[in-house]
Amino acid sequence: MRLESVLAIIPARGDSKSIPRKNLVSLGGKPLLAWPIELARSVTRIERVIVSTDDNEITKVAKHYGAEVPFKRPASLSTDDIPTLPVLQHCLSWLEKHEGYRPDIILLLYATTPFIRKSRIEEALDVFEKSGCNSVMGVQKDWGRFWRSDGTRYSPFYPKRRLNRQQYTPLLREAGNMYFSRLQVIIEMNTVIDEVRIEFLSVEHEETIDIDTRKDLQRARLWLKEHKLRK
Repeated sequence: MRLESVLAIIPARGDSKSIPRKNLVSLGGKPLLAWPIELARSVTRIERVIVSTDDNEITKVAKHYGAEVPFKRPASLSTDDIPTLPVLQHCLSWLEKHEGYRPDIILLLYATTPFIRKSRIEEALDVFEKSGCNSVMGVQKDWGRFWRSDGTRYSPFYPKRRLNRQQYTPLLREAGNMYFSRLQVIIEMNTVIDEVRIEFLSVEHEETIDIDTRKDLQRARLWLKEHKLRK
């Protein structure tokens, strides 16, 4: 079987509303951006690690930690309301046009979820090899009881009847920390993940820590202080 090429893409804008210059803020003695770069570079099956950014300082930091920054992201793709998909498509189109490079699998990582384990990335790549799926996504089991409102009253949504935890199946909550997809999913299907041919990986709580606010950053620093990060 041909060894498939894997490209890691890390979007990292210079602007941030919640925490100024968030991608460069320090966590564990290094900028947040360094975490996904070092993670991706530690996985031998990942061929290249590219940071998509509009910012000169982020470019410098990304290169320092070993990532490639072959282009500057256009300002039109660097605003607050731009979703991730066109950022990925721009990167892949640029690489094909300027380098003739077409990876088989794309791994999307974010600087704001720094605690993903290396073993989880390896596990996801194993799933690709064994299952023939188009996408792999991290999820977390959620044993919560959910309610809904129609504007006037509340009613149980899941589970419908009040059961002991052992009697119902947990929901799967999207972890938001890593997304693997084949090239055609992003370019031809025009989506980040194939919601039909997808496999899920259960992740640990710390792998879902998402740094969006200063309180999130404080919690991440506290967790890092209290736990030895397992790879």
